Amino acid sequence: MEKILLAALLMGMSVTGSRAQNTTQMPDFTEWHDLQVNAVNRLATHTDFFAFSPEDDLVGQQPDKKKSKNYLPLDGNWKFKWVENADQRPTDFFRTDYDDSQWKDFPVPGIWEMNGFGDPVYVNIGFAWRGNFKNNPPEVPVKDNHVGSYRRTIHIPDSWNGKQVIAHFGSVTSCIYLWVNGQFVGYSEDSKIGPEFDVTRYLRKGDNLIAFQVFRWSDGSYCEDQDFWRLSGVARESYLYARDARQHLKDIRVTPDLVNDYKDGTLSVNLQLSGRTKAFLVLEDADRQLVCKTAASPDKTGQAKAFMELRNPRKWTAETPYLYYLYVHTEDARTGKELETIPLRVGFRKVEIKNAQVLVNGQPVLFKGANRHEMDPDGGYVVTRERMIQDLKLMKQLNVNAVRTCHYPDDPLWYDLCDEYGLYVVAEANQESHGFGYGEDAVSGTPLFARQIMERNQHNVGTKFNHPSIVIWSLGNETRYSKNFDEAYDWIKSQDKSRPVQYERAELKGYATDIFCPMYYPPKACEKYAQDDSHTRPLIQCEYNHTMGNSGGNLKEYWDLVRRYPKYQGGFDWDFVDQALHRTPHFDASRSLADYERMAKEANVKIEYTYGGDYNRHDPSDNNFNCNGMIGPDRQLNPHAYEVGYEYQNIWASPVDLRQGKIRIHNEYFFRDLGNYRMEWSLVNEGETVKSGTIDQLDIAPQQTAEYTLPITGKEYDGEVLLNIDFKLKDAEPLMTTGQTVAEAQMEVQPWQPVQKREPVVKDKIKVTDKIKENLVRFSGNGFSIIFNRKTGFLTSYQVDGHDLLGEGGTLKPNFWRAVTDNDMGADFQNRLSVWCNPTLMLKSLEVEKKTGCLTAVYDMPETGAGLRLVYHATPDGALHVGMEMEMKKGSKTPNLPRFGMLMQLPYKMDRSVFYGRGPVENYADRKLSQRIGRYEQTAEEQFFPYIRPQETGTKSDIRWWQQTDSSNRGFRIQPDEAAFSASALHYNISDLDEGKEKHQRHSYQVPLSEYTNLTLDAAMMGVGGIDSWGSEPLEKYQLPAGNRSMHFWIIPVR
Repeated sequence: MEKILLAALLMGMSVTGSRAQNTTQMPDFTEWHDLQVNAVNRLATHTDFFAFSPEDDLVGQQPDKKKSKNYLPLDGNWKFKWVENADQRPTDFFRTDYDDSQWKDFPVPGIWEMNGFGDPVYVNIGFAWRGNFKNNPPEVPVKDNHVGSYRRTIHIPDSWNGKQVIAHFGSVTSCIYLWVNGQFVGYSEDSKIGPEFDVTRYLRKGDNLIAFQVFRWSDGSYCEDQDFWRLSGVARESYLYARDARQHLKDIRVTPDLVNDYKDGTLSVNLQLSGRTKAFLVLEDADRQLVCKTAASPDKTGQAKAFMELRNPRKWTAETPYLYYLYVHTEDARTGKELETIPLRVGFRKVEIKNAQVLVNGQPVLFKGANRHEMDPDGGYVVTRERMIQDLKLMKQLNVNAVRTCHYPDDPLWYDLCDEYGLYVVAEANQESHGFGYGEDAVSGTPLFARQIMERNQHNVGTKFNHPSIVIWSLGNETRYSKNFDEAYDWIKSQDKSRPVQYERAELKGYATDIFCPMYYPPKACEKYAQDDSHTRPLIQCEYNHTMGNSGGNLKEYWDLVRRYPKYQGGFDWDFVDQALHRTPHFDASRSLADYERMAKEANVKIEYTYGGDYNRHDPSDNNFNCNGMIGPDRQLNPHAYEVGYEYQNIWASPVDLRQGKIRIHNEYFFRDLGNYRMEWSLVNEGETVKSGTIDQLDIAPQQTAEYTLPITGKEYDGEVLLNIDFKLKDAEPLMTTGQTVAEAQMEVQPWQPVQKREPVVKDKIKVTDKIKENLVRFSGNGFSIIFNRKTGFLTSYQVDGHDLLGEGGTLKPNFWRAVTDNDMGADFQNRLSVWCNPTLMLKSLEVEKKTGCLTAVYDMPETGAGLRLVYHATPDGALHVGMEMEMKKGSKTPNLPRFGMLMQLPYKMDRSVFYGRGPVENYADRKLSQRIGRYEQTAEEQFFPYIRPQETGTKSDIRWWQQTDSSNRGFRIQPDEAAFSASALHYNISDLDEGKEKHQRHSYQVPLSEYTNLTLDAAMMGVGGIDSWGSEPLEKYQLPAGNRSMHFWIIPVR
C-alpha cells in the first residue's frame, strides 16, 4: 500500500492533515507511533455547526441538533473490552461475527479510569510514562499503553437512504481507529478535536456494526503533556449526522467588524459549498426580528462570499453579550429545492491592538481572567452542560470576565455558553510538549514536530472561528519556542486578521506573539515592563496567582499595578478549579455529586478527594500540584476565591470626606452603566449597625466617577466606626439573581483604639503561693486559680468558678511555627525556617512578685539566636495580662519567622468563638481585603477549611477582641492592649496539620482530631504568598524578619 503523506493543505478554508487510504485494506497500525501521520481518511476541519433538515422546525426555537432528523446519537452504552498493554488488544474485534457477549457495557462519553479501568495518573511536567519509558518520539510505550475496544449496533433510519452520513466522535484520548461493518474507515489523533469520518459507503439498510479502538498513548501524546490528569476514553458527545450527498455547506466563517468609530457593524461571511448550491443568509436580532438578508452564489471552486452592513447594531462584549441569529439556508441552484439550514449565533465586536493595548470595541478592557481545565470530579474529562453552567455562574459571582482554555480546545458547548453569557476567551491549541524542556536539544523545536504543531493550531482556529467570545488565539503552552510556532502564527494571521495571537514561550523578543503573556511574573517585574516605553506589546499574564492550597496572597499588588499602568491589562489566575477527583466506597462516574453526597451520608463516610499518587505508587506523580483552584472540585469556593472576587470587582467606592458623609463611586465597566445596581450602606459602630440606607439610582456611565453624600458623620459614637457598602443587582441578569452582591467596600470613619489600661472589676488582693518543691506558682483570688510550672515557666492551670480554661495537660506557650502551606514547601520554608519549629526554650530565670501578682520567665532560644521574656500579671478579678518579648542577639543570622505568637490549649468543648475582626472567611496579611471587619461567631469545626492536602488554615486577621467559650458560655475574652492581632481556634494540632520535612500523600480527612481546642494568638504571621508555589516567597512587606518583637494581651474570664 502506498503511503501518501499530506502536508497541512488549505482547500479554500478547509484544512486537512489526513492520509489517503485504500478503504478495502486494513490499517498498518503504525499510525499511532508515526508523527507524520496524524489522520487517515479524517474529513477536513470545518467550523462547528450543524445542518438541519428542511423538515426540522426551527421557527422561534433555540436550535437543538438532537431534535433534528439529521442526527443520530452514538452516546450510551457500548460493548467494551479493555487491555493493559497495547500488544494484548484484540485484532479482529471489528468483525461482524465477533462474539462480544462476554464484554462489559461501557458509557460513551466515558473515561476508563473513572469507571474502574486503569488508574488516573497526574503529572505536571513529563509525560505520563515518566520514569518507566525513555522519551523516543515517535515511539511510545507498549507496556501500560491501555487499549479500549468498542462495539455497538446502530440502526440507520430509512429516511437517510441516499444521504451522506458522517460519524463524529467527541474528543478521543489519545487516538481512534474506526471500522463500520467490518471495514476500516479511518484513524485520528489530537485528542481535543471532534474527528469526523464519511461512513456512507460502509453502511447498509437497517442495523450496522460500528467498532472503534482507542489507545491510551500515541505519538500525539508527545504534544499533550499538559498539567492535568492523564485519562483515556471518549470525553464528549458522539453522533452520526446526515446531509445531502452532493449539495451541502462544507464550511462557513463569519468575521464581524465595527466601523465609523465603532458605531456601525459589518459581517463578512465566507462559505464553501459543494455542488450547485446557493446560500441565502438571514440575520435576526435576539427577539427573532428580521434585520437584514442577502444571498451568496459559489464560484467554480465552491467559494462564496456575503457581506452585511448594519447601522448601530447592538454590540457584543463580555459585559453586554448581545447575540444575533444568522441563518444560512441552502437550496439547489437549479430547482430551488431547499436543502438545509445552518443556524449560528453571531456578535458584532472588534478586537485590535493599539498603543500597546488590546482594545475591544475601541476600549482597553481589563482581563480579569482564570485558566480553566475541563475537569469534573465525577466524570474526569466528561463535563456536563450543568457543570459548565455552574462554572459560569461562579465566574460571574467572582467577577471573572475572561477564560483561557488551558491547554487545548474545549467542548464546543463551552464556547457557545461564553458567547451567550459573556466571557472573553483566549482559545488555546492542544499543544504542549513540556516534558522535552525548552533547551536547544528539545526535539519539539525541530522539524519533526512541525506538522503536529501546525495541524493542532489549524484544528483550533478551523473549528472555533465563528465565536465572538474568542478574542485571542493561543498557539499552545510550554513547548520550546521555534520556527514551528512562527509558521503556525503566520498561518493563523493568513486566515484571521481580526484577532491577536499569543504564545507565552515567545517571551519578550519572539516573533510569534502579539501580546507579552508571561507566566508568574512578580509584581515588580510587571511594573518594570509597564514602565518601559520601548515595549510595544500589551502585558497580560497567561498564568499568575498560583492558588495552590492556602495561597492567593499579594493579589492587591498585582491589581494596583493593572489599574495604574495602561499597558498592563490583567491576567489569568492559575487556575479555576482544583482538579481533585472523587473517590467513594461505591465509585460510579455516571452518578451525580448529589448521589455521592447521599451515599457518603448513608455510609457515614466522608467524600474523599484524590490527587496525583493516590491510586498506586508505581505510576509517576506530581502529587497535589493539580489542586490550584479558586474553587474546590465540588465547586465550593476556596478561601482565596473571595479575594479574587474582590480585586476583580467592577464598582469601587472610596472616601472623600467621611466626616461629611462624602464618598466617590467609580464605574470600572467599559460598556455598561450602573443603572441596574443599587448601593446599600450601613454605618457600623464596634460591630453593631447603627444606621443604614440605600441609593437606588446610580447614574454613572462606563469608566466614570461620581460623588455622593450620605447622612453620616460618626462623631456621635464612641469606638471604631466603619462604613460598609454593597453594590447589588436590582433586577436579575443571566446567571445572576436579584439582590446579588457584585462589589463591596469598607471604609474607616473613626479608627479603632486598643484599651490602653484595664481596671480590675474587683479590688480584692491576690494570693500568691510559691511552692518551689512542688514546682508551681499559684495566683488565686475571687473564684479563680492560676498555676504556673516553675520548671518551664508556662501556664498549666487556669480555673474560674471551678471551670478549667485550659485543657487537661494543656498550656499557654510561645508559638513561632505554622503548618507549612504548599507555597511554604515550594519555597523550602520547612527547612529554611525550621529553627522556629519548636525551638528549645531554656529557662534562665523565673521571678515572682507577690505584691503585684506578677511572674516573669526569661528564656534562651539557642537555635534562633534570640532571648525570650514572658511576663504574666494577674488581677483580683481573675484576669491575666500576658506579655511576650523577643530580643535578637547581636550578629544573629536567623531566618524569618513564620509567625510570632502564642498557643493556648483549651478544653475540647470550649470550641465557640465570637470575635471582632476580619471574617468570616480565613484571611492573612497579604490576603484579607475581601473580608470585612465585623463581629462573627464560629465553631472550631467551622474554622477549619479542608484543603485537599492539610496545611495552615483558619486564621483571621486584624482582630480587636476574641472570645472563646463552651456551649454554656463559660470561657474568656482576649483583649489586646497594643495592636490588633490574628487568631484561630481549631480541633487540630499544628504538628498534625504540618507535613514535616517532606511532602507526604495526605488528605485533610486523615488528620486526627486533637484532644484540645487549639487557640492561636499571633502578633504577626507572614503572608501566604501567591506568585507561584515552587520558590517564590511572600512579598517582602509580608515577611517577618527575625528581630525584636513583642505582643501584649489580656485573658479576661467570661463569668
